[in-house]
Amino acid sequence: MPNEPKKAKDRVWDSASIETLIKAEKECVDTCFSRMDTQQNQCKFGKDGICCRICHMGPCRITKKSPRGVCGADADTIVARNFLREVVGGAAAHSDHGRHLTLLLKKIAEGNDSDYQIKDENALRLAARFYKIEEVDRSKEDVALELVNLLLNEFTEQEQPLNTLSLSPLKRQSLWQNQHVAPLGIDRMIVESMHRTHIGVDHDYRNLLLQAFRTSISDGWGGSRIATIVSDILFGMPSPVRSNANLGVLEKNTVNIIVHGHEPELSEMLAVAVQSPEIIEYAKKAGSEGVTLAGICCTANEILMRHGIPIAGNFLQQELAIVTGAVEMMLIDVQCCMPSLPDVASAYHTEVVSTTNIAKTVGATHISFDEANALSSAKKLIKRAIDNFKNRDPQKVAIPSITKPMVGGFSVDAIKYMLGGTYRASFRPLNDAIIQGRIKGVVGIVGCNNPKTKLDAYINTLTLELIKHNVLVLKTGCAAIASAKEGMMTPETALEQAGKGLREVCETVGMPPVLHMGSCVDNSRILEAATEIVLEGGLGDDLSQVPAVGVAPEWMSEKAVSIGCYFVASGVDVILGHPFHIAGSENVTRFLNEETKDIFGGSFHFCEHPHEAFTKIMKILDEKRKRLGIDKKIERKLFDMKDRRKLDV
Repeated sequence: MPNEPKKAKDRVWDSASIETLIKAEKECVDTCFSRMDTQQNQCKFGKDGICCRICHMGPCRITKKSPRGVCGADADTIVARNFLREVVGGAAAHSDHGRHLTLLLKKIAEGNDSDYQIKDENALRLAARFYKIEEVDRSKEDVALELVNLLLNEFTEQEQPLNTLSLSPLKRQSLWQNQHVAPLGIDRMIVESMHRTHIGVDHDYRNLLLQAFRTSISDGWGGSRIATIVSDILFGMPSPVRSNANLGVLEKNTVNIIVHGHEPELSEMLAVAVQSPEIIEYAKKAGSEGVTLAGICCTANEILMRHGIPIAGNFLQQELAIVTGAVEMMLIDVQCCMPSLPDVASAYHTEVVSTTNIAKTVGATHISFDEANALSSAKKLIKRAIDNFKNRDPQKVAIPSITKPMVGGFSVDAIKYMLGGTYRASFRPLNDAIIQGRIKGVVGIVGCNNPKTKLDAYINTLTLELIKHNVLVLKTGCAAIASAKEGMMTPETALEQAGKGLREVCETVGMPPVLHMGSCVDNSRILEAATEIVLEGGLGDDLSQVPAVGVAPEWMSEKAVSIGCYFVASGVDVILGHPFHIAGSENVTRFLNEETKDIFGGSFHFCEHPHEAFTKIMKILDEKRKRLGIDKKIERKLFDMKDRRKLDV
């Protein structure tokens, strides 16, 4: 039968999730996997992008019999408008994240009393030099305040392109200017895009799509890059740290607290608070052996790479963590937190607590996190979780024993240090390895999970094939967590699974063949790494020439649409595991999948299966290597005296 529910092993890849999903089904707990079964017949008009509900003369649906909406908009206009609005949603989410962190840094720089501080002064001064701010012989607060004012202006600038664009290669900056897609202020781009998609404004699909790329650049090279820069200043530049991943990180005899979402302010303070003697003593008095803090989704990546806090799982495991019956509290803030969480928690003792006023959830307890008294606020939440420990039902507790070791936290500075050490830190060894053919190229695998596909299957199948064939893989977000759960993020993996050339490089510098580079907002780190490769020399003078590809195998959010666009706008080909909602317009599909190659040097490609994606990636890498003239192995030649005399002539 077509609507027959799938078995757990057909829905998820890893054993811990299979075990917990079976438990959920036995206990009649509704999860996103079972809800996907009830949504099998999804709206064809929505999937094709040809449903328009922008005005109230509609909704209008485009068909052969009705080729235009009431206002006269055709499929091209409607699909392009819908696509642009998706980019706007994604850009707004990541950019607002960056704004929030910048305002926190502003308070610290102005001397307001706070439990936060400038944790990494080197990161601050490095950022100041990026933006040509004089920092020598100035206090860190003075430098920070000037930097903050510049960054806040990136959001509000009305007439000039973003300063942060200057961090990209010069050739790419010129291309953006020539194509008229260099963004002005981030907020202006978002407002202008919403204006353009209002009824009766912009109807030219090409114009709308170019604005989508322009808005996405304001995210990737603006808001997201700012978020990463400021996070490093506030919480420290990540460096490699060992930890563990998967549901088995939860402990049977401790209070378990899950942090889930994207804003690192609360999770950062929780990581400090759980170690305090006051909290440890309070937990022991409650009959617990202590407190286990673990992360879900991108918050997991944030606290992993700065504190070594273990990862409980990625996006589609958020409900499964509660199903273990061992979680006292799940703290949620913004982005990717399912509204179903309180419903799932109602079958157990778990309390779901929302912590930000812009993201309330029906059924959750709302306790606004107090940034002004951050440590005290964090301790109150932890004590509340400890008080809930007594309500745990031992009969409902079933924690999978499965975890995998991992190494995470590879910032660009950390990679440079591993490649060259303290005094010779650079990307030269990586560039040389690519030129010599020991490493075929670099692939960034990013994005979410999606219950339309088997959890983690596409991501891990593709990753394994790539490292076997000497491709270095950079990962962020839930894609990174997928590989962590599979054990691909340890240096030892290089010895077991990587190809000979990649293995030699990884052994030499002691790094894994799959590098954890942070949360989804940290995709800017991947672009930063690609820029370092260009600046190091030998692999072209633009990002479009570097043997590199981006992949979003199991993506689902509007953020992923924006991310894909700013990678393509940067000249990087992007492979999607499933297509955008654009099939209703041949012109829009052609523009995104073909014409962008001529405009930006990169385009989108849809590959439904991981082996298809692998073949496409290797073809793209081979083509780029051929254009650079590094497609053939250079044989070493020993010159005799006769040959030397010829060279002298």
